[in-house]
Amino acid sequence: MVEAGQICLEEKIKFSEPFLSVLTFRVYSMAQTEKKGGLLRKSSASKKPLKEKVVLMYDEIFTTEDPSKCNPRFWEELFLMKVNLEYLEGKLEALDGEELMKIKDNINCLFQHCIQALGEEHPIRVVNALQTLCALIRGVHQKNKSTSGFDIINMLVGFDKAELCMKNLMESLDSLLCAEGSESLKSLCLKLLLCLVTVTDNISQNTILEYVMINSIFEAILQILSSPLSRREHGYDAVVLLALLVNYRKYESVNPYIVKLSIVDDEATLNGMGLVIAQALSEYNRQYKDKEEEHQTGFFSALTNMVGSMFIADADEKISVQTNEAILLALYEAVHLNRNFITVLAQSHPEMGLMTTPTSPIPTTPVTPLGTTPPSSDVISSAELPLDADVQTSNLLITFLKYSSIVMQDTKDEHRLHSGKLCLIILTCIAEDQYANAFLHDDNMNFRVNLHRMPMRHRKKAADKNLPCRPLVCAVLDLMVEFIVTHMMKEFPMDLYVRCIQIVHKLLCYQKKCRVRLHYTWRELWSALINLLKFLMSNETVLLAKHNIFTLALMVVNLFNMFITYGDTFLPTPSSYDELYYEIIRMHQNFDNLYSMVLRLSTNAGQWKEPASKVTHALVNIRAIINHFNPKIESYAAVNHISQLSEDQVLEVVRSNYDTLTLKLQDGLDQYERYSEQHKEAAFFKELVRSISINVRKNLAFNTLSQELLLKEFSTIS
Repeated sequence: MVEAGQICLEEKIKFSEPFLSVLTFRVYSMAQTEKKGGLLRKSSASKKPLKEKVVLMYDEIFTTEDPSKCNPRFWEELFLMKVNLEYLEGKLEALDGEELMKIKDNINCLFQHCIQALGEEHPIRVVNALQTLCALIRGVHQKNKSTSGFDIINMLVGFDKAELCMKNLMESLDSLLCAEGSESLKSLCLKLLLCLVTVTDNISQNTILEYVMINSIFEAILQILSSPLSRREHGYDAVVLLALLVNYRKYESVNPYIVKLSIVDDEATLNGMGLVIAQALSEYNRQYKDKEEEHQTGFFSALTNMVGSMFIADADEKISVQTNEAILLALYEAVHLNRNFITVLAQSHPEMGLMTTPTSPIPTTPVTPLGTTPPSSDVISSAELPLDADVQTSNLLITFLKYSSIVMQDTKDEHRLHSGKLCLIILTCIAEDQYANAFLHDDNMNFRVNLHRMPMRHRKKAADKNLPCRPLVCAVLDLMVEFIVTHMMKEFPMDLYVRCIQIVHKLLCYQKKCRVRLHYTWRELWSALINLLKFLMSNETVLLAKHNIFTLALMVVNLFNMFITYGDTFLPTPSSYDELYYEIIRMHQNFDNLYSMVLRLSTNAGQWKEPASKVTHALVNIRAIINHFNPKIESYAAVNHISQLSEDQVLEVVRSNYDTLTLKLQDGLDQYERYSEQHKEAAFFKELVRSISINVRKNLAFNTLSQELLLKEFSTIS
């Protein structure tokens, strides 16, 4: 009897195509452990193992002969066969450059027939063509890492046909993504596009992307994001794909995806993008919270109870969830490029972590690390699920602030350092935006934002239930204060500190300009800033070997100068202004020590002369306050025979001696340099996008949809 996989061509041609698809399914469901090598099974010890039909056909492609010469239906049959990704990619990898060039015509032919098959009516053929293209693109790129992109184009398509072939490919993908057909096909289209974008570590060196720029799929991506069903199924891949495409040669040429993203004003589309990003960040926050709770009630908690608290810090450092730079990059590009997206940040929706999973079925996907595949839970919107009065409402900005408070805790890991930096860059863009500041400071938009705080021995964990409802700017300031307090360490993250202080300064500039009197516990900020100055002085020698600490010191001193000079326009009450003076006087020793340090370095002819001199001049009003009030406080204590004054008594002295205080007007305190990516951050983003590209490629699963599921979906080929 003839084996199923060995049915002669003449017999096979007689079969109807529906029967052929079922036969194909049966033949390839027989594959066992030998599948990777294209083997079906061993019939006996004396016989050679049988090969899958598709593997035999691949072998024909890898000869110098035209496989359709003896079999005119070769290509038609090939796309009815279940793709063997591992075998095809492995076959390509096994060839050296010279061998690959010998079969270039067959590779070109395979690529072109894949594109033709995308226009077929039979979904099985389209699926197989998509998966074959993925294997082909990855396999050829793997083999040609050291060569230029033009060789890749020639190897895959051929120079003479490249423009037309790639145009046809992009048009087919665009049609499949925009059609109302199979969601499985759309998923594979996006996987193919992600494969195409990420085959090189540096996406700007991937010259195939020139064709993706010329034949834009931007509108197809927007359509996915604007439709609730498509967004649930494919929103994550679509957002990551868009973020990567925006970063193709963004500093070297006009990128049409940047231009188009910057002018999108469709509310449904922008909200859809925001919901996808919010869901991914919410998923991260939920995973972290689950691990934190597990940690607190599990082994480490028991261990701590037994041996005391000496291991608390070390144990808490182990709470770690993989960061999601890809989705963070998407958020950054949306905030940075599109002013209309700012409104999405404040768009209210139910707290995602509290929502129940919808009853409608959701396609299952393999579990892979967060940041590489879409979150499994549903993306929601106010249109899809009504707001519940009993459910805490949230928005994208709150979700992002919670995410930031987690990833910014530990900056020792490179990925978390990059994530922390990107979070601060996003907040910088937000702090500069007039509309964003309007809703950040809006008294009618109060939220309870539960930020994660780093475990520290000298402070207790704040009770979540006691958090007040406040304008969102308070949560931003809390996040900045938290970072300032918790990162004074040997490996000092100077760059992140500079960004923190800049964000606070930009928020204060808005408050001064618009005379917003924010009810915030400013004393916490002042205390954190003074402790930061104290840290810089205590570690002067170590820090100066790596950083210009006077840049940071000057920024901190000028924040105090902002409060001193303009505090009466934005501090909530006159007593707040008094408290500022009290805090400066109480901590005067730190300012005195700082003045001594910068004076010493500014009078020497060393490399720090100029930056230290700037700090010396900036301290003039702070020193005037200290020198004016300290003698009066001492006199008050002497007259009243009090050895140590209370806070109220010091404040009384301050209030009664304002009139005789003389301060100098300092220019430019409410001015700042606006954020610029191209001139200052280009190197960071190039490295970040490289890391994301590698991560996406590593975790890209083309077998997300198993062949069995596909055959079930497309049970008949009409």
